[in-house]
Amino acid sequence: MCISTGAAEFSGTIVYCGRRHHPEHGLIHVLGYQNTAVNLAEGPNAMLLHLPTGRLGPRHFLSAGRTGDVLLRMVAAVEADAREDDGIEWMGAEAEPVQVFDHDVYTVLLANDPTAIPAALEQVPPHRRPALDPDLLRFYAEHFPDHTIAVCCFDNADARRAKPLLLWYPPLDPDRLTVPALDSHTGKAPDLDAHVPVDHWVLLATDQAPTGWGTPVEYPENMRHRLRAFLPDTVVGRHYGEGQRLPNGDFTISHDDLLTGDLDHVQRARPARN
Repeated sequence: MCISTGAAEFSGTIVYCGRRHHPEHGLIHVLGYQNTAVNLAEGPNAMLLHLPTGRLGPRHFLSAGRTGDVLLRMVAAVEADAREDDGIEWMGAEAEPVQVFDHDVYTVLLANDPTAIPAALEQVPPHRRPALDPDLLRFYAEHFPDHTIAVCCFDNADARRAKPLLLWYPPLDPDRLTVPALDSHTGKAPDLDAHVPVDHWVLLATDQAPTGWGTPVEYPENMRHRLRAFLPDTVVGRHYGEGQRLPNGDFTISHDDLLTGDLDHVQRARPARN
């Protein structure tokens, strides 16, 4: 459930999106992303995420620190009550050009214009520097012109569970929670007409939820206060199980629908060509 720049296998994916009013940053969305990656390419690889924000930089990436299991704790909270999904509604649908920095096992490139990314690749260490198909970058430029594209470069050839990617951002639409879920593991642009296999958890939260909404999450007592300020008290979630195939696209839900706690309102959204 992601797009890679070369051949790869991703399993056990967990994605989280939460809406909250942060005491310093105001109304934000928080994204969490974690999986086990097996690099099948001959050289370095990368996963690409399209994020619904026009403002994103290194300061928006949160360190999990000692709490590398934060998304697993959310899954544990909802697992007992969650059910396998057997169907989902379909929904039609001036800084530096590229910022480059290290985060956990990744070298990350951030760009509002994905066609500017190749010129910045020389800033990526050679052992993490992937080959990028120009057609893939054009795909992002055409379909996600208002988004920030994150290219997370890695060189781990064996299966490895990195710490989760955690980041916050001012969203393009505060009242719609969306997690990137387009799928292509070949280095090519995704096939928007395909049905793709899924094996992942989708977790959602809002700090405006009514009493009794969702399931409480237990965090360790020594979690850093700065990280805790971005995380939810309660979550809802659903597992989309192995063997199931869904239309290629992102997961999205309106905030009003999320407040009901009914995840049957989650939709798959395919991007429109610009």
